[in-house]
Amino acid sequence: MKNRPTIRNMVKLSMHIPAAQILGKKVLLLIVVSTFFLRCHSTRKAGQSATGTIGRWYNQKTWLEGLTLIPHESINQHEFYRQYHKNNTWWAEAFHFLKTHDLSQMNPGQYIIDSNNVIATISNLRPKDREQVKWEAHRNFNDLQYVIEGKAMMGIAAVTSPHAVVTVPYDPSTDIANFSITGERYYEALPGTFFIFSPLEMHLPAFRIPGNDLVKKIVIKVRVLQ
Repeated sequence: MKNRPTIRNMVKLSMHIPAAQILGKKVLLLIVVSTFFLRCHSTRKAGQSATGTIGRWYNQKTWLEGLTLIPHESINQHEFYRQYHKNNTWWAEAFHFLKTHDLSQMNPGQYIIDSNNVIATISNLRPKDREQVKWEAHRNFNDLQYVIEGKAMMGIAAVTSPHAVVTVPYDPSTDIANFSITGERYYEALPGTFFIFSPLEMHLPAFRIPGNDLVKKIVIKVRVLQ
């Protein structure tokens, strides 16, 4: 008899159940909304796209100097903005070179655009399989990479990633450090679209897509200013 519910307890229970359900729905809604915004933030970070002043400047594309090639979505827009405004002359020279030369007709070799600051290298190559290519990053130069003919894959990851492991320490004579990484991203590199890898990103350059064994590629090194 002592455990038999009273009318008063039943009334109290009927008042608390709806409140608990409402609270549960509110908590669930909060979790869903929070997850949505976290995913949106993660997507913006992954693409390194910018908003506000930087985003407007980048999307206007006046910095392309009339070049009709498309900048790849993976470009770190914040860092590119910073580097460009440190010395826009070097970047203007790089884009002008791409605009004013018929790259498909140019011979492989090195082309000095601005001595020690902007250097282009054109190569005809047989891309290696992904397992044979090393992840690399630079400190003194940004890499502008463009597949002129054929197609290949590019890998990209942040050098600050907690999943990055240095496999070969930085060598100032080559301006290269090598890494291993998980959580990386891969993109198809095709004629018409160029990539820019700043010192904040490691990259796995131009590895083989099955059925595509010949690639013509240009890499333009643009000096970094801190």
